[in-house]
Amino acid sequence: MSVLSNYQDNLSQDMNTDRDNGSEASTRAAEEVGCGQPQLTKPNGKPVANHCSIVMGGINNNPSLTFNDGVRSIDYVLVWESGRNDATTPEAYEQRRIFEQNLEHDGLQLEREEPEGLYGLNFVKIHVPVDVLRDYSEILKLRMPMKDGSQLRKSGRTNAILNAALYISKFSAVKTSNFIDRVEATWDKFISKIRVDPELFPERRHRLTAIYSKDKEYLFDTTSECFWTPSIRSRIVQFILDRKKFSKPGDDFAFGINRLISNCTYSAAYPLHDGDLKTPGSMRYLLYTEWAAVSKCLKYQPLDYVKDYFGVKIGLYFAWLGFYTHMLIPASLVGLICFIYSAATVYSNKPSEDICNYNSTIKMCPQCDYFCEFWDLKATCLQSRITYLFDNSTTVFFAIFMSFWAACFLELWKRYSAEMTHRWDLTGFDVYEEHPRPQYLARLAHVKRRQLNVVTGENEPMVPFWRMRLPATLMSFSVVALLVLLALATVLGVVLYRMSLLGAAVLRHNDNVLITYSPIMFTTATAACINLCFIFLFNYIYQYLAEWLTEKELLRTQTEFDDSLTLKIYLLQFVNYYASIFYIAFFKGKIIGRPGEYIRFFGHRQEECAPGGCLLELSIQLAIIMVGKQFINTIVEMMMPYLLSWWNIIRTIGRKRQLKSPLQWVKDFKLVDFPNMGLFPEYLEMILQYGFVTIFVAAFPLAPLFALINNVLEMRLDARKFLTCFRRPVPQRVTDIGVWYRILDSIGKLSVITNGFIIAFTSEFIPRLVYAFTHGSLEQYVNNTLADFNITVLEHPPLNSTYGGTMCSFPGYWDYKNGKDYAHSTWYWHIIGARLAFVVVFENVVALGTIIVKWAIPDMSGELRDRIRREAYVINSYILEETRARSQAGRDSQGDTTEPNWNHIASLSGSDFDLAAHGDQEDLAELRERAAAARPPPDPAGPPVDPAGPPPAPV
Repeated sequence: MSVLSNYQDNLSQDMNTDRDNGSEASTRAAEEVGCGQPQLTKPNGKPVANHCSIVMGGINNNPSLTFNDGVRSIDYVLVWESGRNDATTPEAYEQRRIFEQNLEHDGLQLEREEPEGLYGLNFVKIHVPVDVLRDYSEILKLRMPMKDGSQLRKSGRTNAILNAALYISKFSAVKTSNFIDRVEATWDKFISKIRVDPELFPERRHRLTAIYSKDKEYLFDTTSECFWTPSIRSRIVQFILDRKKFSKPGDDFAFGINRLISNCTYSAAYPLHDGDLKTPGSMRYLLYTEWAAVSKCLKYQPLDYVKDYFGVKIGLYFAWLGFYTHMLIPASLVGLICFIYSAATVYSNKPSEDICNYNSTIKMCPQCDYFCEFWDLKATCLQSRITYLFDNSTTVFFAIFMSFWAACFLELWKRYSAEMTHRWDLTGFDVYEEHPRPQYLARLAHVKRRQLNVVTGENEPMVPFWRMRLPATLMSFSVVALLVLLALATVLGVVLYRMSLLGAAVLRHNDNVLITYSPIMFTTATAACINLCFIFLFNYIYQYLAEWLTEKELLRTQTEFDDSLTLKIYLLQFVNYYASIFYIAFFKGKIIGRPGEYIRFFGHRQEECAPGGCLLELSIQLAIIMVGKQFINTIVEMMMPYLLSWWNIIRTIGRKRQLKSPLQWVKDFKLVDFPNMGLFPEYLEMILQYGFVTIFVAAFPLAPLFALINNVLEMRLDARKFLTCFRRPVPQRVTDIGVWYRILDSIGKLSVITNGFIIAFTSEFIPRLVYAFTHGSLEQYVNNTLADFNITVLEHPPLNSTYGGTMCSFPGYWDYKNGKDYAHSTWYWHIIGARLAFVVVFENVVALGTIIVKWAIPDMSGELRDRIRREAYVINSYILEETRARSQAGRDSQGDTTEPNWNHIASLSGSDFDLAAHGDQEDLAELRERAAAARPPPDPAGPPVDPAGPPPAPV
């Protein structure tokens, strides 16, 4: 019996518990329905149709998914318009002829649809035969499922203690109480309501995979219809389309379908959806009704099926979004509890009640020159009470909680991501295995210097550092710095608007009570709206320039290109969205001076904070930008694809005619092409939201709640958008969320610093704490925060003032000496010292706590680590046994057992990487010993000569 059989038998015994019977049956049913085992050819030698789009609802018999013979599947579609001038020039005809000829020369099969009845639309359908699939699966180093004997149960080997507990619990003597049983039953019933329907989405069994090789094809389950899935087929076609030339030699950049679409030679290129949204029988319909429906927003996502339909990259996005949304639940509950506590105790806050209930009138100094009048402190009664909702003792607790929450979120995501990576066969994927971008190779076509890629073993062009790399890097850095300064200049303009508006006479002579008595709130709200408009304006400029700069940097792979582009745009968007918030949080009202000696900016007095501080203005700014951004983005995301689809139809066939056809490739043409930026807008929106939730959460405890409500809807709306508005994207293989994780980690570390400084320097928490510690209560606290000033020495007193007093008050800790001479009081220095001490203690406590959290939560569970080790060992043992059996039976040539070939066999599963990465040196040593024992002794006469010669290397 083979090692693989022993492993599977042992695993079945370990997992033989009652709880697995239901999932095993549903899993087996899924495999029997979803992936049958018919041959790829009929007895007469003709190919049969690929029904990998079979779903639980039945077989998808859509004839528009195959060629006219009803057998060969349509794996890709090219479209060009005969009614378009750019597409009917002799040059365009010649480019299409050469391009399609090169595709056929590469082995692809094409079928052309006549344009009659299709309003001048010409469709070229592409099918990938099995031989091409074999070649490019090996070139792309795809991990493919091995034969049925290598299938493992998805959950793997469970914990022995858990199995023992489950076994013992069958005896009545140790069974739990009826109360606990009822609680468990109630919980299971609740969970069953939010899980996906196991009949519609049966649990998938985990199948062992290995890197595909034509020489070792006997290891793989190539007879299965689901071996080369539609995702793999479309990915292979896209790989070919991106690299084929469309002109005669000489033009290094005359290649790729994207170039042909940009010059209008073709109008579109896309793989097909597997059916209609209204007709049962396709995975698209099933996902549309059970996943994308808003009514299903409280249910779990069928991530395995999303990954199968859209690919790993989109599947990981929805996995991350779902995980992030679930993690927002405890943060939202704690934030809501803190807010409710603040609202319940607002009337017991002594400082705000003192402001509202003063019997005597305290006149405050004017907030601007000439036009601003002396004003009553009691006018800020409402503002002081609202400020208390965000500035109280719960603020510190919530800020510390959110710091730990951010650390737990990242650590738990790494743990969950490791599970998804293993489940989707992404373990061991190396970015250097990626093929170079065709645009990268085209720009380096004339570079003679080559360097060896140590991973692939190929000689690749080396980018000249002084002539190309350094100038591109300097230009990119310079332009990004210029754009950052532009964003800061915009914030400065908004600040000047606020300064000028506060001094405008219209605020003092308006019939609106809110404007007259709350000019600060009115100014803050209008300035935040203006800033929001500038944010959306600059978004489009940033995106275009970032793409152009990244293309100049000559990045080798698509992953490196996407990461660099992501980092640039996020840096610009970070400044765009957060600059005004940082200004209010850390700069506004901090260096304004005092009456009689103001620090002016371009001749204007700087903005001042209210007696209660600037925390209320910060909260207003956060609420408007965060909630407004999410609302506008949701509207734009949902409306824009429909508008683009509508415009696509009008542009193509005119306003009065409608393109109605039952053919799937015609229906998909009416949809919007999946954007070049891919998932970047979706990730960017969520990461910016994450910044609002963490960086400034001390000023807005309701941020997690608003984010949770938005994300519950966002998840389903994104799913609906991908299924209904966009053409089917080409699947992409990634191992994680890329550079976004490093951005999240940086935001988490930044949030600890910002929240500590917001509590210490922006809120009034520390001054109240020092005063209460000294006096035992907050009696007369407001008076202690105010200083008096003689209005006779005021620089620019208000015009036509009716105030007859001689003194006015202003916020600050000052001692009057004589005339205009003031000095900071002793309280000022005590409070500064307390604020700095709080920052040091807060940062160190939170930093130590996050370190403990990261240490306590490993990146990978022990169960998963053992499973990866064991599976890697089993795969390699199976490969060695199969190869040795074939060698002994004489079915393989002796050349298959040479030293390089044995190394090739051992590398098929990537096991050396897996075992070494997880520290399983014993299994790795045993594997090598088995390989050495199985290796035949060297022939003294030398290796035999293969009459056919060495196989040609793939190009």
